[in-house]
Amino acid sequence: MRIIKPSFTILEELDQQSLPVRIEYCGRICYKSEHRINDGSAIPFVKKMAENGHNSVLEMGVVTLIITCPHHDHIKDFFFLQPKFLQIDRLSDSALLITGSIRAFREMVLFHTDDAISQAIANFLNQKHPYFFEGLPLQAPHSATSGILVEKMDVQKVEQLSTPMFAKHRYLAVKFIVNRAVTHELVRHRPCSFLQESQRYCRYSADRFGNEITFIRPVFFEENSEEFSVWKQSMETMEKQYFHLLETSSPQAARTVLPNSCKTEIIVYANLLEWRHILELRTATAAEPSMREVMMPLAKELKSRYPRIFSSAPLTIS
Repeated sequence: MRIIKPSFTILEELDQQSLPVRIEYCGRICYKSEHRINDGSAIPFVKKMAENGHNSVLEMGVVTLIITCPHHDHIKDFFFLQPKFLQIDRLSDSALLITGSIRAFREMVLFHTDDAISQAIANFLNQKHPYFFEGLPLQAPHSATSGILVEKMDVQKVEQLSTPMFAKHRYLAVKFIVNRAVTHELVRHRPCSFLQESQRYCRYSADRFGNEITFIRPVFFEENSEEFSVWKQSMETMEKQYFHLLETSSPQAARTVLPNSCKTEIIVYANLLEWRHILELRTATAAEPSMREVMMPLAKELKSRYPRIFSSAPLTIS
């Protein structure tokens, strides 16, 4: 067995990568198959995710768009649709700022095939990333969409928006290496996207896992204490039982004996507004100690990077 400390990594560098590269990196955490990433693996991977309907993976790619539409009726119709999982703001009477994941844009065009703005967005994204939209009911550009202009806003320009819009439209992914008790609490947050290492598919007796189970050092016990010794012996026993079950059972069956102390990796993807909410809850003195162990330094780091969002001042969102 192996014992490590919990940690986190802000995946800010992924914002500079293409959507397929970003989605593949995040998606492979589920099976711990990062070793399969190469220069040509991203598009086949995301294409397979789209074909198989693995929508949670497609939530890890977010795009911000400026929609200029001179037809006020089209804008009104679009708002009446109430498309899911999008952040929408009006820049002017004829311009919208829309941020959403690939999953959100796929479902938008799937369920609103006759909407002009939805079709204009889908056609714009399909020109750049056709592998995300294969098999969906896309319509060729026609008179209803001819006056609609769709432009992509890059991350640097999103960060120049007013503070309320910046908080809503700037998304950030954080990878946590923590125990499974912490992830049980993390996935309760809304609205966020999550991808997590899967005990159902990961076989920890394999060479790439070191033929051992990794556990997270508990924050509750001093390393030389009697309590820590009891915990360590329990983990050693669980590891032996798990490996014994693997001799005749699948990983998804053997995992039933694994405890909350098992190390797991999870990517949490949310806008800065939601990250502020998460940190307010999870750094409070009443929060779970293992959660505070990673959230306190994360809060400090995010405040350093985005002080106008993570200061103590109230954040007014229209």
